[in-house]
Amino acid sequence: QVQIVESGGGLVQPGGSLRLSCKTSGFPFDDYAIGWFRQAPGKEREGVSCASSSELSKYYADAVKGRFTISRDDDESMVYLQMNNLKTEDTAVYYCTASWDLGSAWNNAARYNYWGHGIQVTVSS
Repeated sequence: QVQIVESGGGLVQPGGSLRLSCKTSGFPFDDYAIGWFRQAPGKEREGVSCASSSELSKYYADAVKGRFTISRDDDESMVYLQMNNLKTEDTAVYYCTASWDLGSAWNNAARYNYWGHGIQVTVSS
């Protein structure tokens, strides 16, 4: 049974930091690309970042480049998203997701096979 569980969200002031964690089980983690998507109220789900298997490649949305860092621990089947210098526009539900075959676009949600339930990140003063 596949399980993907996000943690580490919450309320933070602009300019602050949060570290999201994603614990996975039930599929061969090493063989999957792991990504983070987010969805703000009234907006479509968008890709935030992705780490390919063995971290051969890392991808970031333009909006988060230089502020967010994705990493994965294959021994623990976990992935992390370090978010620094957070902005109010980063407020969203963040989802951890796994893809067997990214294809040509890491930020295409349809390429992902498994999804977590999401965790709220709120950036507000």
